Amino acid sequence: MTDTTTDPVDTPRQARSKSDENTAVLYRMVMPDHLCPFGLKSLSLLKRKGFEVTDKHLTTREETDAFQREHGVDETPQTFIAGKRIGGYTDLKEYFGYTVLDEDDTTYRPIIAIFSSTALMALAIVLNLYDGFPVLTWLKWFFATSMVALAIQKLQDVEGFVNGFLGYDLLARHYVPYGYAYPFAELYSGIGMMALIGSGSWLIWLVAPVAIFIGGVGSVGVIKAAYIDKRELTCACVGGGSKVPLGFTSLTEDLVMFGMGVWMLAEWFAG
Repeated sequence: MTDTTTDPVDTPRQARSKSDENTAVLYRMVMPDHLCPFGLKSLSLLKRKGFEVTDKHLTTREETDAFQREHGVDETPQTFIAGKRIGGYTDLKEYFGYTVLDEDDTTYRPIIAIFSSTALMALAIVLNLYDGFPVLTWLKWFFATSMVALAIQKLQDVEGFVNGFLGYDLLARHYVPYGYAYPFAELYSGIGMMALIGSGSWLIWLVAPVAIFIGGVGSVGVIKAAYIDKRELTCACVGGGSKVPLGFTSLTEDLVMFGMGVWMLAEWFAG
């Protein structure tokens, strides 16, 4: 059931007589110049959980302000279940047992998303360009595309990245411009390796030493900050504002860059 009545005086108290555990009243902003995304997400979540939703639209700023004053809240949407106010979208997720991260909580979700995507990208490249499935070649593409993806994350907000990077990188602390150069060096190394995988070209000498340098220096900084000093920091590996904890992920990124550089130089010598 969908009711788009806009009168904010029509409160959930009037619906209590017909409310039960599977009935909800949702108040959300639906204005000509603003459709609240959290209201839509709340409506979708309620319907997925099998609720019959009375969907109340607040179509003006005045209606929204009046509703907030009446119920003593400072935000919309607001969900009521069986006459009891649950709250906004985050409160609704908690009500249904979903994990909700606080502002200071750390998470590996960005890293999981990036690495799973680049692993599949590498798989697509290998299946398209090579016979069979050469695992080592897939690893090279996986590492190279991951470097590019992580560099893109940093380049979205270079200032934010540098702010986090200065917390643990030893070279950047002594020479701040290095922090600004780092994302570009990582991007350069990743794209260069993608261009030279399997080529045996001497041009790898223009790429691999950069990856070895930034990966080696970065590894030392992470080991000192996370494992020797045991400081609880967030990693700047996925850019400014990251909630990924400093440690295994950061060290892996740096060691992969260092290792890829050494690997491709070793292949050049052997080939």
